[in-house]
Amino acid sequence: MLIVPLIFASVFLAIATLGSIEDLKDLGIKAFIYYFSTTALAVLLGLIVVNIINPGVGLNISGFETDIAQAKEVPISELLISIFPSNIFASLSEAKILQIIFFAIVFAIASLYISKNQKGVLVNFFDAINDTMMVLAKWVIKLTPIGVFSLISYVVAKSGYETILSLWEYVITVVIALLLHAVIVISIIAYVVGKFNPLEYFLNIREAILIAFSTASSSATLPVSIEVSEGKGGVDKKSAGFILPLGATINMDGTALYESIAVMFIANLVGVDLSITQQIIIFLTVILSSIGAAGIPGAGLVMMTMVLSMVGLPLEYIAVIIAVDRFLDMLRTAVNVWGDLVGAKLLDNLRRKSL
Repeated sequence: MLIVPLIFASVFLAIATLGSIEDLKDLGIKAFIYYFSTTALAVLLGLIVVNIINPGVGLNISGFETDIAQAKEVPISELLISIFPSNIFASLSEAKILQIIFFAIVFAIASLYISKNQKGVLVNFFDAINDTMMVLAKWVIKLTPIGVFSLISYVVAKSGYETILSLWEYVITVVIALLLHAVIVISIIAYVVGKFNPLEYFLNIREAILIAFSTASSSATLPVSIEVSEGKGGVDKKSAGFILPLGATINMDGTALYESIAVMFIANLVGVDLSITQQIIIFLTVILSSIGAAGIPGAGLVMMTMVLSMVGLPLEYIAVIIAVDRFLDMLRTAVNVWGDLVGAKLLDNLRRKSL
């Protein structure tokens, strides 16, 4: 119910609020390249780690048996063609996420060419939709503990507490991949491309990372991220004010990495061996879906439904991983915010050099 309007509004606003096509060409394009690159690396790392450890293989969880025998195979050529909608209203009603994201991006870019007053109407309209959908999402999330209690009680009553304890391998896989991405991948990018010391920068902005970890919300952390990046991180106000809100909307390294591992874990639970082609589909879908992931607790689980649908895996198995999701949500949100803050510093350094 929430995914389609939330994705369309957030993707549109991320681009339309750039100000002008010149901003998009300058700072905007660099930001998108950074966000896309780090997210792609995160998903790739997640798929590599999950294929090495292979959590969930041979694990049988009673109460979640399905009749599915094989995940559906979608050729890459068909996937690429399916990105272009022939009727956007049909795409919206059928929740064709890739088509919706593509149209939202093109529609937002087109809005940069119309008059300021006309664009202001569109931005205000979609800003109101985005804020309203966030309120609805928070209502749903407030009900989540009841749902989690019911689902986990059912699983434990049906197959014992061993089911929950058996998720340790999945948790370890996600934690290892998140740490590798945050400590090694992002830090190397900061040092090599951004030309700054990632450890020193981390110590300066650590308050934002701690708040991200405790709240599991990129949006709730955003004011602190902007404040510490400007006050202690040495990031210019204009860069921080543009890059960090944009990153809180579309840069979800931790969430994307987590989703790739979770989908592969569910495939292992179901007993489906996903082919390279299907894993490429997961790779592309996770990257694009993470663009519209809301910066609120539990949003990754909502976005995972579309990724599972793309490869034909049963949505019921999301209930299994909900038991440990809150802890993993805290970790992946901290990684999301760390990626945003590094991006702000890196892009600010590049902008200053070009002046």
